[in-house]
Amino acid sequence: MPHVIVKLYPGRSEEQKQKLAEAIAKDIVTIAKCEDRSVSVAIEEIEREAWAEKVYQPDILNKKDDLYKKPGYNPFV
Repeated sequence: MPHVIVKLYPGRSEEQKQKLAEAIAKDIVTIAKCEDRSVSVAIEEIEREAWAEKVYQPDILNKKDDLYKKPGYNPFV
């Protein structure tokens, strides 16, 4: 039962978010060998000013061992 949460800055259209969710779900089905009905994708919009506190610190710095694709930026530097 894969569930993916995508966090990004606001500004994408509903159509863009829907296409993104569908593309992510399609790849999960293909790569993880699961049924489409078992995949869910959520999109959370996080304001730029809150990104370091709400995303970078808790989801990236504090979960380094869980990251399979690391970002090439650091908002604290």
